[in-house]
Amino acid sequence: MGLAQKEMVDELKVQWRKLWQERIDDKLRAEGIAADDYFKLFVEKGTVIHATRDFRTLNFKDILEQHQIANADRFIPPCPQVGGWTKFIKTQMANQKRQGNRRVSDYREEQRECQQPKKGGRGWLHI
Repeated sequence: MGLAQKEMVDELKVQWRKLWQERIDDKLRAEGIAADDYFKLFVEKGTVIHATRDFRTLNFKDILEQHQIANADRFIPPCPQVGGWTKFIKTQMANQKRQGNRRVSDYREEQRECQQPKKGGRGWLHI
């Protein structure tokens, strides 16, 4: 039964990608519209799949649950707000202070006194 579910999820993922790649973008109304019928995803041609305001976007997890796939969470990667490797690196690794050689950080090169520019800053042109 696990293999059959895996194959079903793979087919749904292919349809899901195809839905988002082939959508029609209506720039006037700022929404994305399905360009074809996707029966496995329960989406008909002309259905609004993405909009900017007051709209509940399509969710792949809901589609898997409608197909009665057990443990739908294991087939979906986590949301970027929830986490993943990128969020872990940003929150944990980037905030750590590097402990380097203290003598190197304390050393400052001597400031050299600026010399007066030749020819009053006009360069080396001889006029």
